[in-house]
Amino acid sequence: MTFRATVLTLYPEMFPGPLGVSLAGRARDEGKWALDCVQIRDFAIDKHKTVDDTPAGGGAGMVLRVDVLAAAIDHARAANPAAPVIAMTPRGTPLTQARVRALAAGPGVIVLCGRFEGFDERVFAGRGVEEVSVGDIVLSGGEPAAIMLLDACIRLLPGVMGAASSGTEESFENGLLEYPHYTRPAEWEGRTIPEVLRSGDHAKIAAWRKSQSEIDTRSRRPDLWEPYEGARVQPASGARRKKKDMDQ
Repeated sequence: MTFRATVLTLYPEMFPGPLGVSLAGRARDEGKWALDCVQIRDFAIDKHKTVDDTPAGGGAGMVLRVDVLAAAIDHARAANPAAPVIAMTPRGTPLTQARVRALAAGPGVIVLCGRFEGFDERVFAGRGVEEVSVGDIVLSGGEPAAIMLLDACIRLLPGVMGAASSGTEESFENGLLEYPHYTRPAEWEGRTIPEVLRSGDHAKIAAWRKSQSEIDTRSRRPDLWEPYEGARVQPASGARRKKKDMDQ
């Protein structure tokens, strides 16, 4: 099954962009994923190909029209009906590695890229569109965010990465940030590679890496550390409660 990405955009010339080189580009050439770019303007209903209008209630900027967006989505869904439709917007749910992994396991994704002040709100419920954010930032349009989303998915497709473990021993895969990496030279400007990594003792290396991941996550990302720590404690406490219930 080929992972099929469909991007609905006012600027199809922005694609494949970075997705046409390196791992993603090679995987596309090998047929591991496919890309379709759909020009939203093609679904405008007037002779001027208008895709936006002034915001209801007044205000600055322009809003993408729901009728035009819906027609573009319907067109994309006809070609890949099982693919979820995702709108890139700072109002969306933060993108996580777990969501990326779930998307990569599916038939593909339809990505809706906004411009101007954004989308007419009715399109989300009217077409079952999932809102996703790649960070607490505002971009000129959804295209760079779409490239980020697709790159994250493509690298997880079977056969894209060289080492099978490359996709699992990384930040966020186990709830932690990834451990630090080192390579030659062994000493650089007085800084050396940690001795444990040169020991050849794989058990000690694994323990060190886990410890470093925990230290870095606790200090750099307390928002990740809190649920991770809770998950570590929960099985043990749950087991104690189960044993207590059995003893009664």
